[in-house]
Amino acid sequence: MRIVFHADTTALENGNILNAARKMVLASRLPVEPAKVNKAWPRLSYGPAAGQGQRTEREYLDIYLRTLITAADVKQRLESVAPNGLQILTVERVPYPLPSVQNLAAAARYRVQGDFSRLNVSGRKWETFSRAERILITRRAANGIEVTLDAAPYVVDSSMRAPDEILCTLQRVQDKWIRPEWLVAAWLGVEIPAGEDAFTLDGVYITREYLLWRDSQGGLHPL
Repeated sequence: MRIVFHADTTALENGNILNAARKMVLASRLPVEPAKVNKAWPRLSYGPAAGQGQRTEREYLDIYLRTLITAADVKQRLESVAPNGLQILTVERVPYPLPSVQNLAAAARYRVQGDFSRLNVSGRKWETFSRAERILITRRAANGIEVTLDAAPYVVDSSMRAPDEILCTLQRVQDKWIRPEWLVAAWLGVEIPAGEDAFTLDGVYITREYLLWRDSQGGLHPL
């Protein structure tokens, strides 16, 4: 069963979305399969998790049931025990052999907001930068070692919808993701430290709107 929900990390215990979702599934007393490592936990697939500092509009969770229950019943039971800060959006039955949501996710849609007229000291247009044949992103470690990545293959589409808002879709390439923070920082001319998963941009706010899956023809569709 695939569950899509919204999570407000400021209202959750320690801001931990996975722990809150796991406790919710346990409290619902749904007949879930046990996890392989810890039999006291339910078997579930969560993610891919958003980057640190990012907000999300939709989170994704797969649970595995041992008996047949309707999606409506599952939704009702989860809603009855959902903690503050966690809102169930949809529950959908999916065939058991299908890939988990973590493996199915092929791309993510992001909304990036900030005062770009002030931050963009280089004067480069976002569309020109993000649609170039090569988009070189350099990350520099404290010891001076640099790692350069061509981000162009990751960019599916992008546009500046307003002077203070960018929309972009970034896809997974060879099972790797890039963070939209890196892309925006390279555009703004901000140095990106290597090995800093917690890297954020002052005055820039990133929201992951939803994930997408890819069909056999290469088309992308919202999960």
